[in-house]
Amino acid sequence: MRRPHENVATVLVDPAVLAELELDLMALDLWVWPLATAPIVADGPRLAFQVRRRLVEARRGAWDCARDWTPVWVSFGLSWYDGDEPLPWSAHAALWAALGRHADHVRHTVRLGGVPRFPVRHELGAERDTA
Repeated sequence: MRRPHENVATVLVDPAVLAELELDLMALDLWVWPLATAPIVADGPRLAFQVRRRLVEARRGAWDCARDWTPVWVSFGLSWYDGDEPLPWSAHAALWAALGRHADHVRHTVRLGGVPRFPVRHELGAERDTA
């Protein structure tokens, strides 16, 4: 059986618009986690370097503008989930549309990956469930 995980998009973000992007996504209950400081990563700066390098080099020059950008994971807040049901397609569509509004300042592929669960989001959800 697969371990519990977070569905995330891995995105390179121009640091000049990171705060603006985060606010835009927050309004949609999408969470931005810079890899360098993510609570589930033991050596965040190293992982951030590796992911940024891998993504930029994979595009063979097309993403060279992003070589100094901030790699982040974007995860989905609790409002997108219905118990143990899979993440709905509307969540995917909302994420890709939001990133599309910032297309000049983000680079990403249209797919999700899985990472260990972020403890903060689930703790907040547990508080909501008991309120």
